[in-house]
Amino acid sequence: MVTFLPRLPGRLADVPSFDRAIGGAESNVACTLARTGHSARWISRVGADGFGDHLLAAIADCGVDVTHVRRDPLRPTGIYFRTAGDRATDTHEVAYYRAGSAASAMTAAHLDRDAVHSGRILHLSGITAALSEDCLGLMCELTARRPGRPLLSFDVNYRPGLWREPSRARALLELARGADLVFVGDDEARDAWGLHGARAISEALPEPDLLVVKQGKRGATVFQRTPETGAHRGDASGTATGERCGDASGIAAGERRGDASGIATGMGRADATATFVPSLNVDLVAATGAGDAFAAGFLSATLRALPVRTRIRHGHLWAAAALTVPGDLATPPGRAHADRLADLDDAAWERLHLGPGWTEAAASGRRVDASGRRADASGRRADEEVRTP
Repeated sequence: MVTFLPRLPGRLADVPSFDRAIGGAESNVACTLARTGHSARWISRVGADGFGDHLLAAIADCGVDVTHVRRDPLRPTGIYFRTAGDRATDTHEVAYYRAGSAASAMTAAHLDRDAVHSGRILHLSGITAALSEDCLGLMCELTARRPGRPLLSFDVNYRPGLWREPSRARALLELARGADLVFVGDDEARDAWGLHGARAISEALPEPDLLVVKQGKRGATVFQRTPETGAHRGDASGTATGERCGDASGIAAGERRGDASGIATGMGRADATATFVPSLNVDLVAATGAGDAFAAGFLSATLRALPVRTRIRHGHLWAAAALTVPGDLATPPGRAHADRLADLDDAAWERLHLGPGWTEAAASGRRVDASGRRADASGRRADEEVRTP
């Protein structure tokens, strides 16, 4: 969808003008992965209008394959407006205009399974399920465990403003149970499902191989099942649990098969191990898009078969890039830079402090001196501060 960002702080009622940008959980993940060198395909539906033209051009410009996006001549491209406040505070406002949008008309009947299954990871978002009954049915179909399915990643992304009946948001729990890798915030699990704490969330979701519980400023905990012999469970027959799947916005399919090394899969249900990694200290600009960036960083490290602790650190680093810019999309850290920071010892990781421009500084070749200030090629310090070990 198209996002409108305020040029000035304040209530939506008071903001006089906005800047246009692109937004959407799945497209954010696809764009961020593509910007870091992975191949990514975005599958969705947009209107045959100017906003649809803008979305396709902007997402393709990030390096994402958009050839399987359908144009709807009867329905408009979805849009939303937001304020400059932090989503974690009461000052944040979001106004969605997605009812009757082109994306809300996606159905399981029009599913191009070959295109959807062409990647090594299929990434889905709970936002799509909230758009319409047809979209919920599509999500049920995609989360069913069938032969040939790639590793299925699901970000719960609970948005109260999109669920007209809050009780129906429990459908997100059933969709998550059909996934191999799940991202969920502890605040989302509390508000949508009444679950309190990472351990309670883990107990409610025994099916996923990896469960990533995001705990805000504290950090993130990953529950990993004990490895079992045999094939990836997504290749097994059967369907996702949940009675509402018979009632029936975008899909990001990351990293085409054969593009990178293998993905660790086939985890069992019993005896989960928990790995916690604290968040980074950042100079916050805006929180919007940080969850999508975290997912992209974690998925990038997953595609590279890195250890779980390293995957979490990559998630935190990519989230830090999003937290230090005003829009949904940020320039992710380069792979070598992210690897170097992810390899820091625990004490150095906890000292790491990142501010606006830190990824651009690394991309331009400017180094960071011992005091943490950026320096140009001559060694002269810049005014902007990026504190690192």
